[in-house]
Amino acid sequence: MTEQTGQARTEQPARDGDPKTGTSPEQQELIALRNRIEATEKARDEYIDLAQRTRAEFENYQKRNQRDLATERRFAQSPLAGDLLPALDNLDRALAAARQAGDTGPLVQGVAMVQTQLLDALRRHGINRVEAQGQPFDTNLHEAVMQVPAAEVPPSTVVQVFEQGYTIHDRVLRPARVAVSTPPTS
Repeated sequence: MTEQTGQARTEQPARDGDPKTGTSPEQQELIALRNRIEATEKARDEYIDLAQRTRAEFENYQKRNQRDLATERRFAQSPLAGDLLPALDNLDRALAAARQAGDTGPLVQGVAMVQTQLLDALRRHGINRVEAQGQPFDTNLHEAVMQVPAAEVPPSTVVQVFEQGYTIHDRVLRPARVAVSTPPTS
């Protein structure tokens, strides 16, 4: 019997495992599988995190793009309005010259009506005149081209408007060109 047992031992492959760690081949395989599972789970978590960040960045991009498009639409009339402002200035000058000459005839009334129609059309599109006369000087809305000593108004008050200013929604399209009061010199 011992001969058969000895032969059986020599015919079977060695399944002793790792003599250094004392683990069997099945345990070594189990450890390797666990390591692969941990590495796979770690990679999965990294991909999920990357996908979530990419999704958030894309959503932010879409929101930013929508805001930019809305702003672009809101201010799309700016170039056209800027081109019309000199014509409005000329209508202002024509009406001022007619008033100074004492003319109130049908031609002056027609020019005033055209000016009113243009201003109403611009107003419907968010373009408004800056009311500057008698207002405190504001560097955001006014451009000072002259200083005038004046005792009857406080310093830094707009005393004369040379060219009307305009805003489009909340932005300045063109600042008003004005004369600003200074304290009188003694």
